[in-house]
Amino acid sequence: MSHVHIWWIRRDIRLKDNQTLQAAMKNAENLIPLFILEPELMEAAAPKRRAFILNALKDLDVQLRDLGSRLIVRQGPAKRAFADLKEDFPDFAIFAHEDFSPFARERDAEIKESYHLSLHPGVVLRHPTSVLKDDGDPYIVYTPYKNKWYEEPLPNPGDLLPIPDTLPPLPENIETMELPMAEQVASFPATTAEAQARFSDFLEDGIQRYKSERDRMDLDGTSQLSPYLRFGLLSIREAFTKAQVALMQTKKDQERKEMRTWMNELIWREFYTTILYHFPHVMDGPFRKEYADIPWREDATDLEAWQNGQTGYPVVDACMRQLLEMGWMHNRGRMIVASFLTKDLLINWQAGEAWFMNNLVDGDPAANNGGWQWTAGTGTDAAPYFRIFNPILQGKKYDPEGEFIATWVPELKNLPKEFRHEPWEMDDETAQKYDFKLGRDYPQQIVDHFFARDRTLEAYKSARESG
Repeated sequence: MSHVHIWWIRRDIRLKDNQTLQAAMKNAENLIPLFILEPELMEAAAPKRRAFILNALKDLDVQLRDLGSRLIVRQGPAKRAFADLKEDFPDFAIFAHEDFSPFARERDAEIKESYHLSLHPGVVLRHPTSVLKDDGDPYIVYTPYKNKWYEEPLPNPGDLLPIPDTLPPLPENIETMELPMAEQVASFPATTAEAQARFSDFLEDGIQRYKSERDRMDLDGTSQLSPYLRFGLLSIREAFTKAQVALMQTKKDQERKEMRTWMNELIWREFYTTILYHFPHVMDGPFRKEYADIPWREDATDLEAWQNGQTGYPVVDACMRQLLEMGWMHNRGRMIVASFLTKDLLINWQAGEAWFMNNLVDGDPAANNGGWQWTAGTGTDAAPYFRIFNPILQGKKYDPEGEFIATWVPELKNLPKEFRHEPWEMDDETAQKYDFKLGRDYPQQIVDHFFARDRTLEAYKSARESG
């Protein structure tokens, strides 16, 4: 076996608890920490997601240099990048985190045809083939999947790998290219130190209230760790293990419920990865074939209003503007805006899925697809098609004082709190007092919710009957 080992960095931009790095270091005379700028991924990535990746790599390079190494960057596609390396290093072995998207699986199969590629765990805790029904079929409902997931041995703190003290040296005279310049994503500094700090803060003062506060958009009730888990600045094993330790250390039943809810969210992430692995057709259409022929509306004006937070529904607009500014959206908000697009506007969930992927820093294909199909009612273990969120009631319930709306829809900030969710309910005297005019200062509603609800129920019923 070759003693030149390549650590092919993909969704593991870290040194701590990196099973792939540990494997690549073993028996290596030389180690090449390699990132390939794959055009299929980098050019299609949302600008903020691309910037996050590039800045995370620059942070990793600093850490590698402290250990006497450095990041080697090559231009993709991957097959071409390895062919170029082979000219200088005829014999090498490649080590990488196993990934499960259709693109990743096809790419890795192609690389394996010509090179020794060793794939290692780390993207998820359970391989998509390891949590199956007794008959060997994959689960398509979350709760039994979760129950089976917990039956397998859980990782423990002793499994976590430290940052190496040293690394095998780079081969002599190896060439690299400079990483493209990228501005920092203000909401998500792309460093492993930031990932660790956020996670530590959440464990200390956050996870204990997660179940109670996670849906409140006006509170800081979520971990906001999704970009760091998505690209491996924080390992999923460390996240789950340390949450499990916190769970075991508390004697308060309510705190245990709060913590368990967050841990179960990590398992939702694994569930959707498993669905994508076994049912890759979900990337091209509905999981549930009976909804393949929903008569979606193709209305570019309504779609654009939704994309830009100009629907006339304050909570929807607040969420969509948060996405544009931060490259992230509160999870409750993701459900609200997805329901509005698919059920109020009757626009295909795939348009929303694509818009999210064009803007999200975390942008995980499996989770994004799973979330959109869940809300649209077309996916596995999905919300029933007749579950249609009332955006006004959702806003009042999860942003009761309208503070979230005031933050992201500043044209409503100075209104009395009771009108932030329904500015159209102000009488003329109140509107004059606050110099507010609907249609001038804030858009009119682009659709009547109750009309839209009836329209959607009829459209889904039609699709089910024709299917």
